[in-house]
Amino acid sequence: MNNTAGSWSLIGAKVPRDATVAAKLRKAGAIILGKTNLSQWANYRSSNSSNGWSAQGGQTYGAYYPGQDPSGSSSGSGVSSSIGLAVAALGTETDGSIISPSQMNNLVGIKPTLGLTSRALVIPISEHQDTVGPMARTVKDAAYVLQAIAGPDQYDNYTSAIPWANSTAPDYVAACQFDALLGKRIGVPRNAIGTRTRASAPIYDAFEAAITVLRNAGAVIVDNTNYTAYAQYLNSTAEDTVLSGDFGPNLAAYLSQLTYNPQDVHNLADVTNFTQHFPAEEYPSRNTAVFDASLALNFTNTDAQFWAAYQEDLFLGGPGGILGALSTYNLDAVVVPSRVSSGISAIIGAPVITVPLGAYPSNTTVVTNTRGNLNATAPNIPFGIAFAGKHWSEETLIGIAYAFEQRTMVREKVKPYVQPTIELADVVGY
Repeated sequence: MNNTAGSWSLIGAKVPRDATVAAKLRKAGAIILGKTNLSQWANYRSSNSSNGWSAQGGQTYGAYYPGQDPSGSSSGSGVSSSIGLAVAALGTETDGSIISPSQMNNLVGIKPTLGLTSRALVIPISEHQDTVGPMARTVKDAAYVLQAIAGPDQYDNYTSAIPWANSTAPDYVAACQFDALLGKRIGVPRNAIGTRTRASAPIYDAFEAAITVLRNAGAVIVDNTNYTAYAQYLNSTAEDTVLSGDFGPNLAAYLSQLTYNPQDVHNLADVTNFTQHFPAEEYPSRNTAVFDASLALNFTNTDAQFWAAYQEDLFLGGPGGILGALSTYNLDAVVVPSRVSSGISAIIGAPVITVPLGAYPSNTTVVTNTRGNLNATAPNIPFGIAFAGKHWSEETLIGIAYAFEQRTMVREKVKPYVQPTIELADVVGY
């Protein structure tokens, strides 16, 4: 199948083999139905585009309100899984691209630890933040997919960091236990959650109710487990530097593996030039500001300036961020609204799982996004709750998420306005 990141520059290009995650799914017996649309180049092209739009695939819409912003960048994966076009899908996340479309499409999404799943032959942004994970309608479905795709891969040396590579791997499916919350210490980092406003009240009210659910299920809730460097994190540009520094060389490395390259694009400069001169790419209506910023750097990911920015990230997300809170308060996980969950874990490559929490009520004022053609806030648009932890803690996070899901079953209460008339079981059988 074409592997394009939604760009016409890669139509017809050929890769030497399946991506490792696709090969692992096939080996596990999965039937791969197709590819879904995404926010072009994983939302790493433009400063004025829209979630779920790509030049090659057009605009994706969410199924919970007419004209719904599907979020991104794994937009099509979110929508297709949510309405049952597939039992599950894969997404890629650099910072939010699994968690956000999962929560806005009423799904469970698992953003794994960097290196738990291979990125080989996945079109990249950043080797220091990219990861591949499942998006599915239940925690257990997502756990089955993660079980299939996790593990070492000779084509991605980051997977060599997996701590159980030569021993028994965790059983993510078996982690789905109703009593998994019993005795778990779960922190609430209030300074990372933000302030309740009139517009965000439904999310924050549902979040507070969820804390009660966790407590009643046997969890020990530790409040105010704040991130000590969170204010510094909010003002930091280190993540932008890391992503920009990685993108050029990482994209060139991917393009160098193509066995057929019909548009003769070999690096970011070639892709930018194509994008700016091929009418279907809708330039300059949708600009190349992110490409331009990466090209304008006078260094890449081998430079001391890059290393300094990466070390800053490791501090802000580590001792000054989530890892510091987990250690200081002896926590198994932290819990936050999904909308604010991704960044602090993204910059250190740590895992997050989102579970359906609720949806905006019927009297919600409709708010459109910056291009004005997608509804980002509207009645019935879902939102989620997220559990985040230390590296390689997916087994624990899945158990926590499952125990919460089974006590709330929010997904069954929030229905899309677009309803499928046929389920997979009607076609495939059991």
